[in-house]
Amino acid sequence: MTLAHPGTLSGRLVTLEPLAHDHHDGLVDAVNDGEMWRLWYTGVPTPDGMRAEIDRRLGLQDEGSMLPFTARRTDTGRVIGMTTYMNIDAATPRVEIGSTWNAASSHGTGTNPESKLLLLRHAFEVWDCPAVEFRTDFHNHQSREAIARLGAKQDGVLRAQMRRGGYVRDTVVFSITQFEWPGVRIALEHRVARHLDTPEGAPRLG
Repeated sequence: MTLAHPGTLSGRLVTLEPLAHDHHDGLVDAVNDGEMWRLWYTGVPTPDGMRAEIDRRLGLQDEGSMLPFTARRTDTGRVIGMTTYMNIDAATPRVEIGSTWNAASSHGTGTNPESKLLLLRHAFEVWDCPAVEFRTDFHNHQSREAIARLGAKQDGVLRAQMRRGGYVRDTVVFSITQFEWPGVRIALEHRVARHLDTPEGAPRLG
C-alpha cells in the first residue's frame, strides 16, 4: 500500500511542486540566501551538495518513504526552499512533515505557515491521517518554536536518536491529531490572511 504524490499544492503565498532535477539552480540560489547550511544543527544541503540532495530525495520517493516538494513564491515564481512528506506509514496512514528549509528572505512572509497548511490539509482531508508528525533537533530552538506555533503538541524527546555531522542528536517529536486539525486549520488560515491583508512596507509577523 502506498500514498500517491498529491502533485502541485497551490496557495496564495506559496506553491509546492513535486521536486524535479529542473529545480536545481533555483534551489541553489535559495539556499545561498542566508547560507542556512552553516547552522550546525540543521540538515540543510550546501550549494555544491544540492544535486546529490535532489537525487537522495527522489530516491526515497522511489522507495515509497518520501514525497518531496520544491516551494515557490506564488506571486513571483521564485524558488524558496524544499519540504517533504517523509517516514510514510501508508497502512495507518501517518506521515511526518519534515526535511524543510526555506531561504532566509522568506522567513516571516507567511510562506511557511501556508506551506504547512497545504500539506496538513491534504494529509488530514484527503488521506484521512489520524495524526501528522514533526521532528527536529533538540538544539534547533527556532524550529521547535515554529512547530509549536503551528499548533503541534510535543510528544517527547527521543534521546540519542540520530547520528549527524559528528554527533548523536536528541530528536524532539511533535504531532497534530485529526481531532485537533479543525482548530489548527483556522489558526493557520488566519496567519496566512494577515500577510495577504498587510499593506506593502508594513511590518509582518510570522
